[in-house]
Amino acid sequence: MLEGLHVKNLIIIDEAEVSFGEGLNILTGETGAGKSVIIGSINLALGAKAGKNLVRAGKDSGFVELVFSVNEDTKKKLENLDIIPEEGLVVITRKFTAERSVSKINGETVTLSKVREAASLLLDIHGQTENQTLLLPKNHLEILDRYCKEEVKPLISKLKELVCEYREKENELLEYSADEASLSRELDFLKYECSEIKKAKLVKGEEEELDKKVRKYAASSKIVSLVEEARKNLSDSDGADDSIGNIVRAMSRLSDVDEGAEELLNQISEIESLLNDFERSLSDYADENVFDEADFMQSEARLDKIRGIFAKHGGSYESTQSFFDISLKQIEKLEHSSEYKGKLSTEVEKLKKLILAECDKLTEVRKKAALELGKKVKQALIDLNFLQVDFGLEFNKTKDFTSKGNDEVVFKISANPGEPMRSISEIASGGELSRIMLAIKSVMADTDEIPTLIFDEVDTGISGRTAQMVAEKMALLSGKRQLIAITHLAQIAAMADNHYLIEKKADETHTATDIRRLDENEEVEELARILGGVAITENVINSAKEMKNLATGTKIGLKQG
Repeated sequence: MLEGLHVKNLIIIDEAEVSFGEGLNILTGETGAGKSVIIGSINLALGAKAGKNLVRAGKDSGFVELVFSVNEDTKKKLENLDIIPEEGLVVITRKFTAERSVSKINGETVTLSKVREAASLLLDIHGQTENQTLLLPKNHLEILDRYCKEEVKPLISKLKELVCEYREKENELLEYSADEASLSRELDFLKYECSEIKKAKLVKGEEEELDKKVRKYAASSKIVSLVEEARKNLSDSDGADDSIGNIVRAMSRLSDVDEGAEELLNQISEIESLLNDFERSLSDYADENVFDEADFMQSEARLDKIRGIFAKHGGSYESTQSFFDISLKQIEKLEHSSEYKGKLSTEVEKLKKLILAECDKLTEVRKKAALELGKKVKQALIDLNFLQVDFGLEFNKTKDFTSKGNDEVVFKISANPGEPMRSISEIASGGELSRIMLAIKSVMADTDEIPTLIFDEVDTGISGRTAQMVAEKMALLSGKRQLIAITHLAQIAAMADNHYLIEKKADETHTATDIRRLDENEEVEELARILGGVAITENVINSAKEMKNLATGTKIGLKQG
């Protein structure tokens, strides 16, 4: 659940920090006090698009921090996203400057998309904008699939694979349905390219060997010059040969005079022997590196040809060979295009039948779940003062199928006796939309497994008995999930397990919004303000106390079942 919120230097907030509790957390305050800023800051921390001028005037940066505690199931899901809770906590922060923002999870900088992935497991924010999603039938199918996700998940997974294969085969078939001239041109092109590669008789590693050879030929004049210089230093008068020979003779005479010089004679004799070996090796090297102009030109031409072919097919022997192998298969297909086209057509039709069969299975599962969902939503609507309501899901088939099947689902409702069932978009008012969405949320609470739900002014367009029933539904829902709700209605506020006041404080030079938790007496005072408006009399205070006591009793009754 959401343990805490910390906001600093954001719009009209200097600094606000609040700890939320379990159950139903209610936020109230005067119109314009900044309730939307509080919810907006949570949205921003969770990856919502940041507009300009977020940072409070006169400050360099703004900051939002959310602290979540997570259970074992949520912990495992987060770990699959490479997010590791620390001591059971996940801390999401976002820092804003005039130019950019930086998001972090447990101190590690992450992308906004990563934050949104994490947020989808931690919290669901329901505002008036989301009510409008009910007007779009495409969202109705998504809600149904979320309700029966365990049943439809393997079917959709299999369908996705089949549809992917079908689209590939279908696209390939379209290629073979091209005009004969195009197919002929493609065949001629592939034959030419393959013929060129085949005639070249490419050998792996040949390019590298030829490159070394050509480079060596290009440097042959330098090689000859250096070899001659070495030979000259060996054989000229006063060269190495003469010098070493003179030393050997001198040491030989010395050893005749002094036996102790014999070791020196052996050393210089070994050097003379090595020098002779070096001369023979140098001579062999010179013979091997004689410049052969014909071989040079032939090698250079072969290298240019190989590189020219490689350049057209990926730049390497491997990529060229891959092109050759693939092209041979394509040539075979093109030469037998009529037969292959027929084969492809058969495969496409076979896949289509398989896909439609899987779509039918998916529809069957969805229809069964739709009956359950419809009954539960209907009962939830009755609990929300739709006294003689009827609710159901209508199925239609789309013209084509997708990886999610070929079902089109529409939520239908009749809010009054005798009225036909119609699409929500045709009949629902703003207040009705809010209650319908609340009913769906309450039914989906166990399926979605999201620990925290935020309702931004779910009380839009309702009052009286309906407001009381909405309050009771929210209290019941908060027994399974943490709820955070902004409200203007005393009936809903009275159900709070934790009540927070958002207030704007201003003087001649400064305006700021703050949020704080109320004690029992302050809760009554706030209820009285909501009930009585400007004039808060003793009777209003007593009414507020009675409302709070009644709400407490109602919650106890709801918990007892």
